[in-house]
Amino acid sequence: MDQIGGQPRRAAARLGRGLRGWFPGKAERGAAPPGQHSGGRVLIASNRGPVSFAVGDDGSLVARRGAGGLVSGLSSVKDHADVLWVCAALSDADRAAARSAPDGCLDADLTPGKSVVRMLDIPAATFQRAYNSVANSTLWFVHHMLFDTPNQPSFGLAFRREWESFRAYNAAFAEALAEGAGPGPASGQTSAGQTSAGRVRAMVQDYHLPLVPRMLAEQRPDVKIAHFSHTPWAPPDYYRLLPDDVAREVLDGILGADHAGFLCQRWADAFLGCCAEFLGASVDPAAGTVRYKGRLTSVGVHPLGVDADELRQRAAAPDVQGQVSALTSFTAGQRLIVRVDRTELSKNIVRGLAAYRELLITHPEWRGQVTHLAFAYPSRHDLPEYREYTARVQRMAGEIEDEFGTDDWNPLILQVNDDYPRSLAAYRLADVLLVNPIRDGMNLVAKEGPILSERACALVLSTEAGAAAELGGDALLVNPFDVTRTAEALHRALTMPETERTRRAAALASAGAAFPPSAWLQAQLDALAE
Repeated sequence: MDQIGGQPRRAAARLGRGLRGWFPGKAERGAAPPGQHSGGRVLIASNRGPVSFAVGDDGSLVARRGAGGLVSGLSSVKDHADVLWVCAALSDADRAAARSAPDGCLDADLTPGKSVVRMLDIPAATFQRAYNSVANSTLWFVHHMLFDTPNQPSFGLAFRREWESFRAYNAAFAEALAEGAGPGPASGQTSAGQTSAGRVRAMVQDYHLPLVPRMLAEQRPDVKIAHFSHTPWAPPDYYRLLPDDVAREVLDGILGADHAGFLCQRWADAFLGCCAEFLGASVDPAAGTVRYKGRLTSVGVHPLGVDADELRQRAAAPDVQGQVSALTSFTAGQRLIVRVDRTELSKNIVRGLAAYRELLITHPEWRGQVTHLAFAYPSRHDLPEYREYTARVQRMAGEIEDEFGTDDWNPLILQVNDDYPRSLAAYRLADVLLVNPIRDGMNLVAKEGPILSERACALVLSTEAGAAAELGGDALLVNPFDVTRTAEALHRALTMPETERTRRAAALASAGAAFPPSAWLQAQLDALAE
């Protein structure tokens, strides 16, 4: 998901206290959890969990509570269901925390909604191959259609080893979910998705875990399973870059779920096309269903939006106000074009900077009158492609400053250190918000900016962002590869009449808040009940 940064609270790590009674350890499986809720049990699986750890100055483990749409959505579920969140230990501190807790289960007080979290201590080499080599360097590139095909990909013996690690990584999640589901059919099963302890539903997240639904369904046919893709889905002609067996295994894995969710219809249609093309599955596009191996999987569209009240409350905090004051002093009297992104290859930051440069060339009247705030925060710097892309962003920014900067005007402020309060401050001050990804599952920046803008910002938005399906009527849509048209859209945004800009901004803000995380997650739970 594309929410930037977060301002997590810190708490001393209190591990494992009182959790064995809820999540059965190897010696305790079959024990019923206390305090049953009317909504049954909800299992959530994601690579990154709602809590992470760091080593404090005194050597102790310090917990950070996570942020983001999925974490926010969880808070709405916890009052109606027992919740277990299964995630991976991502750092040495995470692994130390997991090893210190019974079965890797962390103190529920550490997490939003006080959900129980089981952190999986997957061997570092296995995790590295699964996460970086397969998930981020293969599947992510396929779905975002970003391979330099004359040179990449190349699937040889090394990839086969990496794929085995990816299977093992997914299997670890499936086993943890199966255990977390509590008593199985032999211990009081009454009907599909129903145990003597109540309903059990599993919500599996994203391209890191596409094999989990099939693995879990084979172990626990009593559990209702949903899989959600936060990225785009590649159309069949591009998806075929994957080795045939891998392409089929990924699709087969997701079709182990009762429901597969996507952020917009375009991605759902691409998935349906791949199921028909590569599996020969029986696909009903009108009904949004796939029948395969005797199982019917419904396919749904669940847009993810913003909790507007929560976002506005955070943006009114003193640390954000301090950043507003600082940015205002730097840019006094300027119109502000704002972008907030991770330096992911899909975000198209270099072309966005090129479009700003072209704006200053073709419309010199804006020189000295506009400043571009470009916040491009580090992402996946353990991959060489990302390090080089960040360097390209910095080189382009330097060229713009050298070409146009004067003693009393800085045309561009580029920041590459993560600072969430500063991002919120920039949203508040934006006259124009530029969101021009090459391809994006949704993009929450496009929704957050108009909600917070105090200047009724105009939105220049790529047609290739999933958010364009909801916001396209009031945004200025651009082809992300067309630098000249993007520059023209920036000019149009800056010169848009105030009444039009105000009307569009209000509509954008309303659309951005239409599907808050709680509604997004609940819609998927409801889909499992239909």
